[in-house]
Amino acid sequence: MRIIENVVSDRGSRYAVSGGEVAGRTGAEAFVADLRRIKKFAKATHNSWAVLVEQDGQLDPVKNDDGEAGAGAVILRMLEREGLVNHIVVVTRWYGGVKLGGDRFRHVTAAVRAYLADPC
Repeated sequence: MRIIENVVSDRGSRYAVSGGEVAGRTGAEAFVADLRRIKKFAKATHNSWAVLVEQDGQLDPVKNDDGEAGAGAVILRMLEREGLVNHIVVVTRWYGGVKLGGDRFRHVTAAVRAYLADPC
């Protein structure tokens, strides 16, 4: 599990991004459960995620907005463009008390870009 904290901060909201290799839908769900075992991430407002699962030569897109409408789709589109398969990316948001409107999509995109740009 790779975690990059404090990727974006805007009007009190803070974003982090994490990810790693997973095996199927159950692996993705287990990854998110493990992330939520970390106290800081358990207290987050949203842990939105996506993964392209390969099964029998077919790609099965899986996403979860976790209450941040549309965030999973943004992550999924970026994974599809990169061709990143069997690798989950989770964007975590701690809500700061001010609604961000459409800016939240820019922040999700920035978080995923930071993750994809850091090969560690």
